[in-house]
Amino acid sequence: MASLVIIDNRLEDAAAIEPGVRPSTIDVAVVGAGPAGALAAHDLATTGARVAVFDHSHPREKPCGGGVTGRALALMPGTCNGSSLPAVDVRTLRFEMAGERPTCVELPPALDAHIAPLLVTSRRAFDALLLRAALAAGAHLIPERVVDISVAREYTEIATRHGRYRAAFVIGADGANSLVRRRVGRAFGRDQLSLASGYYQEGASASTAVIAFTTEPAGYAWSFPRADHLAIGICAEADTTTPAALRAKLETWTSGTQVTPVGTRRRYSWPIPTLGAADLDHERTAGDRWMLLGDAAGLVDPITREGIYFAMRSGQLAALALADGHGPGGTYDARLRDEIHPELRRAARLRSHFFRPAFLRLLQRALATSPPIRAIVADLVAGRQSYVGLRRRLASTFEIGLAWRLLRLRA
Repeated sequence: MASLVIIDNRLEDAAAIEPGVRPSTIDVAVVGAGPAGALAAHDLATTGARVAVFDHSHPREKPCGGGVTGRALALMPGTCNGSSLPAVDVRTLRFEMAGERPTCVELPPALDAHIAPLLVTSRRAFDALLLRAALAAGAHLIPERVVDISVAREYTEIATRHGRYRAAFVIGADGANSLVRRRVGRAFGRDQLSLASGYYQEGASASTAVIAFTTEPAGYAWSFPRADHLAIGICAEADTTTPAALRAKLETWTSGTQVTPVGTRRRYSWPIPTLGAADLDHERTAGDRWMLLGDAAGLVDPITREGIYFAMRSGQLAALALADGHGPGGTYDARLRDEIHPELRRAARLRSHFFRPAFLRLLQRALATSPPIRAIVADLVAGRQSYVGLRRRLASTFEIGLAWRLLRLRA
């Protein structure tokens, strides 16, 4: 296979280089053009780094509910305008649980015209917007599937079906089934994953997002309104269920709720990293010539399974560490552990209590009766309330039963 390098900002076959022309290797190879990879590529390219993004799948619709929180929208490059997305600006969430009274929660006002508390959009549109920003900043897109990665002392090598590329550094932003992760470490175990299954419902629309807690299996179902269809799905921990069981549970829910399926369905399923606190403590996210971002690094809220914000923020942190130039792998890992891991670790500890039937019933009743609890949940959804300060704020509402259950959790 050919060896490819960059000459005068163009990718060229190394075997065809004219005598006297000095090629330069790629500074950073980014595997995966989702939010983590695209934002890392954008920020690196703006510093003058020679960045190549490997992804054969664009344009594509990634299996996902499509909810983008306000804090994720706030991280978008200045050249991106979230208001240009074909999206639904969700202002109301309906929470349901069998045997309990459904409750609607109003989300907080938008921070400004471009940062809604929750937009629901297709990943095809959202990811494409971020990728276009990266390419406009000077990154290259190599639309090829990566089939192997090797990390040497002096460089990394990325193999596709069409050639081998050499880079000084490789970023793994290639999702829960990350090839980069499998080459530099080990894949996630089943006990570190959740399963999600659902479908896009064509010909249906809504203005309210619906979340329904389930106890068997422990998780939740959802119906998120998009511009021209609904994204409907369900998720639970992978070692407690099967795709078939999830699909059956979802059918039962949709048949008994206000979600009325009509028109064509496009089904989807995917794994979601769901790490425990101990998993995070032992997670290895970077080395001398590589980093893992987003889902590939397990950076997903273990309760909501929301990962877009953490993916984008990890992309920014990776770019900052590489721009610093002094031990970027260690710098990136330290920043993750200082900024992102505490939030995920607290959520992981809360998860063990959250999906218990007694707690969910208590939460559903509190949502129905307590404006302060509804305000807290609204801020959690929009990303304005962290898990780190959740117990203190919850205690201040004087909802004694719910506060006591949370306060009993180990710090």
